[in-house]
Order: sequence, then C-alpha cells, then structure tokens
Amino acid sequence: MDNNKSNNGAKSQTVSAQFSETVVDERLTPNPLSSFFMDKDELRLALVTAQYALQATRQQSPKTSNKPTGLLVLVNGMEQAGKGSAVKQLRQWVDPRLLKVEATIGHPPLASQPIWQAHTKSMPRHGDVMVYFGNWYADLLYNVMRMATADHQDDNSKDKNKKSKAKQTSTALPIAQWQTYLQEQLMVLAAFEQDLAANQTKLLKCWFHVDAKTLQDRLNDEEADPEFLYQIDWDDEEVLATFNKVAAELLRQQGDWVIIDGCDKDRATINFCHEVLNAMQAALASSRVPVNKAAKPPIPSKSAILAKSKVKAASHHKVFEPVKVPKQLTDIDDPDMDKSDYNKQLEDKQAKLAKLLRTRNGRHVVFAFEGMDAAGKGGAIKRLVAPLDPREYQIYNIGAPMLYELQHPYLWRFWTRLPSEQTERISRIAIFDRTWYGRVLVERIEGFAEDHEWQRAYEEINRFEKSLSAAGTIVIKYWLAIDKKEQLKRFEARRETPHKQFKLTDDDWRNRDKWSDYVQAAADMLARTDTHTAPWCVVATNDKRCARLQVLDHAIEQLKLYI
Repeated sequence: MDNNKSNNGAKSQTVSAQFSETVVDERLTPNPLSSFFMDKDELRLALVTAQYALQATRQQSPKTSNKPTGLLVLVNGMEQAGKGSAVKQLRQWVDPRLLKVEATIGHPPLASQPIWQAHTKSMPRHGDVMVYFGNWYADLLYNVMRMATADHQDDNSKDKNKKSKAKQTSTALPIAQWQTYLQEQLMVLAAFEQDLAANQTKLLKCWFHVDAKTLQDRLNDEEADPEFLYQIDWDDEEVLATFNKVAAELLRQQGDWVIIDGCDKDRATINFCHEVLNAMQAALASSRVPVNKAAKPPIPSKSAILAKSKVKAASHHKVFEPVKVPKQLTDIDDPDMDKSDYNKQLEDKQAKLAKLLRTRNGRHVVFAFEGMDAAGKGGAIKRLVAPLDPREYQIYNIGAPMLYELQHPYLWRFWTRLPSEQTERISRIAIFDRTWYGRVLVERIEGFAEDHEWQRAYEEINRFEKSLSAAGTIVIKYWLAIDKKEQLKRFEARRETPHKQFKLTDDDWRNRDKWSDYVQAAADMLARTDTHTAPWCVVATNDKRCARLQVLDHAIEQLKLYI
C-alpha cells in the first residue's frame, strides 16, 4: 500500500509544472552507481518516475520550463543474447502505454536514399521513450554480412526438427572493401545520430553479446527462436566468426555503445534497465539546463559522457559573423522578355527537362525552392512540372510546423517527405516550396528558433544534403530574388486579382518591414550552404519569364551530370 502511494505521488509530482526538488535530487539525477545498490523495487520506481518526468517535458498546459526531450533506445547484438527478455521486463516495470517498441529485420538499403531514411517515420516524439530493435544497424549489418561471407543465406526460416538452412553461394568481397563500406556508413550514421541528439532526441545504444557456446545451447533448446535480425545462419561457425569480426569493427569505430553480457539473462535484464534509467535521467537533465548556461554536471554514465562531450564541443563555436551581402542579391536584373520568344523557349526547355527526368537512371530528385515573398516560386514550379504526369512527382508547400511536427527533430518533417522506395507511390521526385532552410531564414528572423539552434542548423543541413547526395539523390536548390519595389508591385497586383488574393497574407506585409534582415539571412545561408554536392542556383531578376527559363536551364544542366 505504501509503495503504491509513493509511486502515485512521484507521478503527480513529475507531471506538475515544476518538479519537486526532492524528486529531482533523489529520483531524476543521473547516478550510474545506482546499478550496484538499487533493488528491483527502487529501480522500478525510478524508471517510472523518470518516464513520467520525460513525458511532462512535452506538457502544454500547464507548461513546464523543461525543453521537450525524448529517448531512443537502439537494441542490437547477437541473437539469443537476451534482448527480448530485457525489453519485456522494462515494459513491465514502466507504464507500457508510454513505451513504444518497434522492430525491423535487416534488409539491403533502398536505392537513392540514405541508410537511415527508411526508419525516420519510427522516430519517437519528444517526451517519449522508444525501444527500437534492429533499426538502421540491422540494415547495415545485413549488407556488410552479405559482402563479407561467401555463403549467402537466402532463407532464414528455422525448422526446429530439421535445423536446416537453404544457402546459395557467391563470392565474398575482400576484407578491405567491406570495411571501407562499413566505415563510410558509420560516419553517415554518426552524423545523423549527432543531429538527433542535438534536436532533443537522445540515444542509448545497447549491444547484447553472448559467447559461441551459449549461443548454440540456446539455438538448440526447446524454446521458439525469434526472427533473426540480420538473416544469417547462426549455426554456421564461419558465419558467426565473420559476424563477430564485423561487430568488433563496428564497436571499435563507434565508442558510444553500451555492451551487455547476455550469458546471464537476469543480470543482463537488470543491467539494461539501469542503462535505460540513466539514459532517461540524463535526457531529463539535459532538458532542464539551457545550452548557453553552465551548470554543475551530475556523475554521467559512459553514454552520457560521450553525448555531453559532443554538446560541449558544439557549444564552443565561434561568435556568429554575418557575411557581406553580395551584389547578386541587391543588384537585380530588370529585363522585359518578349512573350512569344518566352513561349517558344519554354516549350523547348520543358520537353528537354521531361526527357531528362524520365531517363535519370532511377535516381530520386529533390527540388528545393526558396526566395523572397512573391519572387515567383509558385510560377517556376508550375512551369517545371507542366510537362510531367502528376503521378511522377509530389509538391510540398511548407508552412509553419504542426504541433506533432514540433515534437520531433527539426528535420523530421522533411525526412518523412523525401522520395522513398518504401511507399507504393510511383513518384520519385519531390518539390519543396519552402524548405528546411526556414530555420535559418524565417525562424531566425522572427525568433522562432534560439540563436544556437539556427546557427547550428547550417551544418545540420549540409550533412543532411550530403547524405542524400551520397546515396544517389539529386538535390537541386533555387533562391529566387527580386527587389523591394518589384515585390510591392506584385503584392498590389495580388490584392487586386481575385484568384490571387489568397497568396497575400498579413505576414507578407509585415515581412517587408524586415526586408534587409531577410536579405542578410539569405546571404548568410548561401555562403554557408552552397556545397559541391548541393550547390545553390540564384535567380535574381524582376522578370518572371526570365526567372522561369533560368530555373529550367539550371535543372537541365544539373540533370545532365547524372545521365
């Protein structure tokens, strides 16, 4: 009875607007030494308290002072190492309604998309705790094992009576080749995970391991085996040796894994639950401390030390220095193109573009349009897609994020809109009218993002686009510029044209008062995100017809590079 009262009291305290200092000190402060003295009842209370405290960071009413923060627990490792038992116990000790569990089986990475993209829809909301079996590491290990082993298993179904596996033979790649591939993909994943952590989705990565004898004993017992994460033959000694070699390489290159010995399942379960507790506490602690203020740190776990070192390194950046605004953004061309000449060129260029888009060797294409209000983004997009079948592309008109989008990492709402082989859509072309650059434009100027958030976003965006390009996606970016006088002319025309009045909002008029701020933000953006893999095309003209033709010309030239 007393335990129930204590538990309910802890819950009510953690969901209040301000947490009790006693609860914070006793239950929510990271303390890795707890694994040596907490009994099961204490551990259970601490887990559910931390779980409710994390959920409370998402509260809107009454609003807390905490920054909404979630925890993503990646579970990988050998089969029969106690992963399922550990997560099952965790779910019994916390509120199971608030613990999301997902599981995937390893598959080859899909074409023209980064290895992490297939998993972005499974990201937990800020305030949630999610356990993810398999995840992107299952796909990576699946692919590396196919490269590293000579006997490739094509049927991993396990018959308890026959214990047989169907195999097909192919040639293993030299060790240097699969190691290079592994290293490249681990660098991509490290950058992706770094950006997750910086955007309030903290990670705990747990690797479960058992020795070969324990594995074989469990494979041959009477208990039903789960579907294997990496689809390999665990009965094959050579395959097992190769897996351990690959795993050792992975763990060597990534020092943020917590290794859990699964030989004793009960002990492994307790260790796992303590690691999850410490990760929840560390996530909560980070949500309570402003990034730009120093605080006395608690005693961290190994994973917390690594996460904290990344945050510390990021916080010691140089003072942001705006660049000099280039004349390209201020000296705007003002031609007056003949309509008949325009129509003739338009038809020819649209035909060329359509042909290139349909012979692009299966690559995904992402068009990103940014620019000053009324600069002609919509008109350029309309001419871009005119020769295409509507089923070939998707257009995303990006506005202010919805609440559920704010409860995920900043780039999440763009990750989930990228062309994907997972969907049944035949379209592999995505066109964004306003983009992820909103963080360094409108969010910067209007104060929707804190200084450290939008200043950090330049590198996050560069990593995002580089990852897309490396996977084979073609990224084409446009900044459309007009002068202030031309903008006013177009605003007034919209106001007087019934079918265009919807395009004009009060925000458009207010933004004119900050014209110089937006030009400066655009200059900073272009200077910091014009990369070899995703260069900007600046279309600076007051003539709509010229602008549309320049967009088509650039798209044609970019696509020719990949044909």
